[in-house]
Amino acid sequence: MNIFQWLNSQLLKMEWLYNLIKLLVENVFGLSIQERIGGSIHFFIYDVIKIFILLSVLIFIISYIQSYFPPERTKKILGGFNGITGNILGALLGTVTPFCSCSSIPLFIGFTSAGLPLGVTFSFLISSPLVDLASVLLLASIFNWKIAIGYVVVGLILAVAGGTIISKLKLEEYVEPFVYGNKPLEIEQENMTGKDRIDFSAEQVLTIIKRVWMYILIGVGIGAAIHNWIPETVITAILGQDKWYSVLIATVVGIPMYADIFGTLPIAEALVAKGVGLGTALSFMMGVTALSLPSIIMLKQVVKSKLLITFVGLVTVGIIIIGYVFNAFSYLLI
Repeated sequence: MNIFQWLNSQLLKMEWLYNLIKLLVENVFGLSIQERIGGSIHFFIYDVIKIFILLSVLIFIISYIQSYFPPERTKKILGGFNGITGNILGALLGTVTPFCSCSSIPLFIGFTSAGLPLGVTFSFLISSPLVDLASVLLLASIFNWKIAIGYVVVGLILAVAGGTIISKLKLEEYVEPFVYGNKPLEIEQENMTGKDRIDFSAEQVLTIIKRVWMYILIGVGIGAAIHNWIPETVITAILGQDKWYSVLIATVVGIPMYADIFGTLPIAEALVAKGVGLGTALSFMMGVTALSLPSIIMLKQVVKSKLLITFVGLVTVGIIIIGYVFNAFSYLLI
């Protein structure tokens, strides 16, 4: 247990980095991290470096795993299952094929045109941007393992439940006809060597870092401002744990935004530190990642209004329920 705690504090939470940045701020910059300016600088530098280190390592590992699950192979695996089993498998595969909500849409078209059940495809569509292996370790590095595992479990439940309900509602007719007519070419998957997989993983690290670095800087910047400049009374007056509407506000505010989980985590961290309920912070984070406005606009191009409204409604209600459940039982996790 002592070894695990040491690994958790030094490798995930990076306490060595926290102390190093503290020395930099206090001894080089001549500022105290207990004051606003020093605390903001420390929060920003520490979180940015920590997230980029973890993200680079995690993307490499996840991409190496992902090299075994290209879209064609994923379609073949999912095509052999139906019903609740297919929904569970679709949600689980979403965790090892970490696409953002927008890049998941082309996969939705490919999966649907290949004949996969609509419910299975939506389980994948919900899970892929919301829950991945990186989110487990990043959440554990900022909060703890209980919260990280709890987030992943409820995310998978939401993906399975959403896909199952859509399947039961028989909404296939509300997919635009061109999607079914757009039959994909079956390309035989090239066998990748170990070096190919390493090269692919390294390329994915650079590609994803280039895509998300701005969101990380913005997210950490907002987190630093919330953590050190916005009075706790102001935040708790709007999103405090005693406010019944806090989860609703956090979810609705999160939906129009667009960012990866990596950019929203520092904001959630700062909100919780200011007294916002854990479920409220996670609802905001899930709203941003699962229901970003750009992804909804893209999805509208391939499905009709009834299916789109059903999808958004199901996920929104699911996120709100999850938020209230986490708020109610957060004392067991923190």
